This record gives sequence, C-alpha cells and structure tokens, in this order.
Amino acid sequence: MILGANGQVGWQLQQQGLALKRIDTFPLEIIPIARQGTQLTLDLTDSSAIQTVIRTHQPHIVINAAAYTAVDRAESEPELALEINGTVPGVLAVAVEKIGGLLIHYSTDYVFDGTSSTPYLETDSTTPINAYGQSKLIGEQAIQAKAQNHLILRTSWVYDVRGKNFLLTMAKLAQTRPQISVVNDQIGSPTSAPLIARITYQILAQLLATPDWQTLTGLYHLTAQGFTSWYGFAENIVAHLAESSSHPLAELIPISTRDYPTAAQRPAFSRLNCQKLQQTFGITLPAWEREFGIVWQTWLQSRPT
Repeated sequence: MILGANGQVGWQLQQQGLALKRIDTFPLEIIPIARQGTQLTLDLTDSSAIQTVIRTHQPHIVINAAAYTAVDRAESEPELALEINGTVPGVLAVAVEKIGGLLIHYSTDYVFDGTSSTPYLETDSTTPINAYGQSKLIGEQAIQAKAQNHLILRTSWVYDVRGKNFLLTMAKLAQTRPQISVVNDQIGSPTSAPLIARITYQILAQLLATPDWQTLTGLYHLTAQGFTSWYGFAENIVAHLAESSSHPLAELIPISTRDYPTAAQRPAFSRLNCQKLQQTFGITLPAWEREFGIVWQTWLQSRPT
C-alpha cells in the first residue's frame, strides 16, 4: 500500500513496482492511495479512515510517501504540517502494528540544524531549525514509539521529472529569465525520486530474503553520494540544458543565504552519512551527478517536441 501515490516518490514507487511485478520470490500487488486521482482515495487528516483502510486491505507493507513538503509555508501553517508529518505517521504506525505489517516512511535532512562539519549519522542529535523539520522529526519519533517493525529513510533535496521541484523550476527559469540568483552556501546531496524508489525496493528484497528480517529494520540515511550547493545543482541543470537548447540561457548569480531571505531557516550543511544503509543491505549508492544525468535523459525524452 503506497500512500501519497501521486507525489514524486509515490509515483516512482508505483511505476517501478508495476515493472518489477515481484520482490524476491513474492508477487507484488500495489494499492496506490492519494487524496484524489487514485481508485482508492484517502484524506490523511481523517485518522479513523486511515485505520479502516489498513484494517480492510491488510497490506503486508505500507509505504508512507505522503508528506507536507512546503517548507516555507509550514512556518505559517505549523499545525497542518504537524498533523500530516507528525500525527499521521503515528496513526499509521498503530494501524500497521495491529496487523503485523511493516511500515516504511520517508523523512528529511531538515531534522538537523546544519552546524556539523561532517555528514550526519543516524545517531547524531536532531535539532530542527524550522517548522517543517520539527514536524518530520515528530513523525519519526511517533513511528519509533508505536511500530516495532518500521523503516525510516531520511533523504534530501528530492527532485524528479514531474511535480514541483528544484530541477523543473530551474529549467523553466533558465529559459525565461536573463539572470537567476541561486544560494551557494547551503550544502547537501540532490537525490532523485527514481533512486529513492529503486533503493526502497532493493531494501525490501533483502528483507524478504532474510529470515530474521526484523533485525534489519530501523532508521537509515538514503541519499545519492557526493554533495553540492543549490548553486552547484543549478549549474549542472543549466549545463545539461545548454546541450539541447539553441536559445540563450540565464546567467547564474551565486548569492549567500543572507541575501535570499525565506520564511523558513535552512540548514547550511545537511549531508547525510549513508554507510549504515550501504553496509547493512550491500547497496552501492550512485554519485548525485551520475543519477542526475540519468534523470535528465528521462526528462528530455518526456518533453513535448
């Protein structure tokens, strides 16, 4: 059961799952759920409806790819962000625990304050500096307290060829503006939705092939490898765009966070150490530049001519 099935990660989970058809030796049946646009719909603010749908369908695995992701708007809507990101995961945890299932949930690098000089470990202290990060941390804690069998996958700077994200925003602005100012002092790891979905299924395959799979559950960091700034990410986007565009593109201007005030404060450094995931599941995570190149080619092929 995939919640948030029409979002970036949820949509990729659907598409890749349909292509896989099975995980390890187990047939894969997907139940996609969203607020609208899916055969089975669900309002995540209705906790009794969440419990009913899980009790009715009895899924072995529930993947929560639904989230309130408007980081700046969360500062003025902290209650709604907290309900979706903090309360709902707890409701899911209780419902999935009752049927003996596994809950997979995605969290964020924004649970950290960004003051570290080395990539964050799963065991490092969490001190979010904005309402969004705080709501996601509360969701993590609710799951850890209420579901014995869970996977919490923290990721960062998520993008895809659909939805609202940095890649599509920069590609549009680069073709419509003479200049774009982009922050160059926030450091992280761009991570594609296709990669997140792909690794999720690889983890599930490992779990299903492991008799004592419960020992492998818990909290993991999952991002592409390497790092850059938002400015560096924009440079990469524009460079790729220049290869397929005959029109002049915007000039990129690097600026500091101080020169680009936003409602929500962002961590200056939010790299995540992913060694635990790689060592536990024998997974090699690609460099972010390589993964971006693959996603870019997908985007080029999907654009109208």
